[in-house]
Amino acid sequence: MKPTVYIETSVIGYLTARPSRALATAGYQQVTREWWSTAPERFDLVASALVVDEAAAGGPDAARSRPDALGAAALLDATPEAEDLTRNLLDLGAFPYRATGDAAHIAIAATNGVTYLATWNFRHIANAAMRTRIEGACREAGYEPPVICTPSELLGNDDGDNPT
Repeated sequence: MKPTVYIETSVIGYLTARPSRALATAGYQQVTREWWSTAPERFDLVASALVVDEAAAGGPDAARSRPDALGAAALLDATPEAEDLTRNLLDLGAFPYRATGDAAHIAIAATNGVTYLATWNFRHIANAAMRTRIEGACREAGYEPPVICTPSELLGNDDGDNPT
């Protein structure tokens, strides 16, 4: 059985954006494309309607290519349990209230038993200072949190083995 990866919206953004001249952004784009080229063989990819909605925002050219990329991912439901966990994540200070969508990504992944959550969102999701709060809130609610990581952390090693 392959590990499951929830694809957060920033990954789709870097995957489908025009190549950037900014060095860090260009690096994230390249890593994302490299990871994406083998990810479906190594992982079960999932997302949610929230990712679809967020990916549809922005410039029309970029927004047109994002649904095609998301076609590789099964969509998870935002269940009442995920909504409850989203509120808990906010109430316990794991996310500011203005980042409700980011909390919902974690909650949807956790309540669906997802192994990894891939993101380039360092402000609220892949944030080491908040990780303890995120994990604590998930566990307090009875869910194992997904491992929050970037696509570069899921590339695996040189011999092609799964990172798990």
